[in-house]
Amino acid sequence: MNVSPVTEADRVTPHELHELLADDGEVELLDVRTPGEHAVAHVPGARLLPLADLDAPAFLNRRRAPEKPIYVICQTTRRARKAIQYFQWAGFDRCVLVEGGTQAWMEAGLPVNRGTSRVLPLMRQVHIVVGLLSGMGATLALTVNPRFALLPLFIGCGLLFAGLTGFCGLALLLARMPWNRLGKRRANCGGEARR
Repeated sequence: MNVSPVTEADRVTPHELHELLADDGEVELLDVRTPGEHAVAHVPGARLLPLADLDAPAFLNRRRAPEKPIYVICQTTRRARKAIQYFQWAGFDRCVLVEGGTQAWMEAGLPVNRGTSRVLPLMRQVHIVVGLLSGMGATLALTVNPRFALLPLFIGCGLLFAGLTGFCGLALLLARMPWNRLGKRRANCGGEARR
């Protein structure tokens, strides 16, 4: 199925969303980051639904107001775009991307709910793992065996692939790690118990 990219009409700035949330208490805002990231700081009223757990058809079937748009936010925009794509594949085309994500929201000085979690944002975790594996592979190639140079080569190819396609397997793997799934059984912001 061919899905068009998110257009200008499908976007909202953090300030526009803030005004919308103040004017209309029925705005459906989905935060598709990991539970750990959400626990650190999130937009008030954002409902947590991690991208790794998103079943777009099932979510759409449970909505109370199926005609209303879904506003989607993540840390910057990459995961939100992917979530919107999932909704488009499920036949729903009224998603709105929050430009710049939670990071832009906080940089704009808008209010956030803060928790006590100290989990690093997912992309920082990716950067740490990539840096660690690349450095380790290069060091081992220089000191132990030149074949260890394949490790940084593999990591570099993975980064190139992620940059070209927008798909980062390492980020998906890290999102499923226990420290990124904190609060899996706790209630989310919408008051519904998580499975």
